[in-house]
Amino acid sequence: MDKKQLPLIPFDRADDLHNLKFVDAADLVLFMAGNQFMAMKEIVSAFQEEHPDIRRIYYQTLPPGLQLKQILAGGAVFRDKILEVYPDIYTSVNQNAMRVLEQSGHIHQSDYRLYLRNCLTLMVPEGNPDQITSVSDLGRDNVRISQPDPENEDIGFHIIDMYRQAGGDDLVRRIMEEKRAEGTTIFTTVHHRETPLRISKLTVDVGPVWATEVIHARLSGLACEAVVPGEELDQRDNIGYYVCKLKNVPHPKNAQKFFDFIISTPCQSIYQKYGFLPHSA
Repeated sequence: MDKKQLPLIPFDRADDLHNLKFVDAADLVLFMAGNQFMAMKEIVSAFQEEHPDIRRIYYQTLPPGLQLKQILAGGAVFRDKILEVYPDIYTSVNQNAMRVLEQSGHIHQSDYRLYLRNCLTLMVPEGNPDQITSVSDLGRDNVRISQPDPENEDIGFHIIDMYRQAGGDDLVRRIMEEKRAEGTTIFTTVHHRETPLRISKLTVDVGPVWATEVIHARLSGLACEAVVPGEELDQRDNIGYYVCKLKNVPHPKNAQKFFDFIISTPCQSIYQKYGFLPHSA
């Protein structure tokens, strides 16, 4: 396998590769959309309580766009080594990813479904020193933005939709092109790790994130707060999390068990505790 043709997992993202020590001997492999990272330890634990025979679970909490590339390429490079692992379960916050997997022969149409929802908000430092009150304020010259890159992060597409609704194509162009050229829109690779760090170090003034990430950041002691865009802009009606079980995987029975578990009441209750919205909302 040629390393040059494989996607690259950032060198410092070991904390998104869980139980890497038995990746080659796992009973179940999960590629989970990274913004669920705060809930996954509890979800995996609850799943194993129901299925104690499934002991070795390897799971990733990387951006779903990056993990989709990993599936399509048959692996990824991490710290100059090839990570040749294929998931039993993959989740995304973009239904188009499911269509790509279906068209490329990795899943059947009947093998994916909606299981969760979320919405967008703006993370700012505590006290909101730049007095950001609306999405349109992100177009200001002095405002530095931690911006998810839609190339790898599905949240980026939803954020662009929010910008377009708030200020049309002019605001999209201002933030995604002009301010990036000026150095005041700074792209992320793994936004749920990078944006809180930038906010804490005051190297940015605002970062569009999932609402769940502000809740987690505050519980973790980060001095931040949310500027809520409002239900007309936060994309809650357009953001759906999708889960699929892939074809020809080594653990099909275990994959089916997790596929069923993720929409069960115990699992949905865990998600809601962390601020996620139920899939039926």
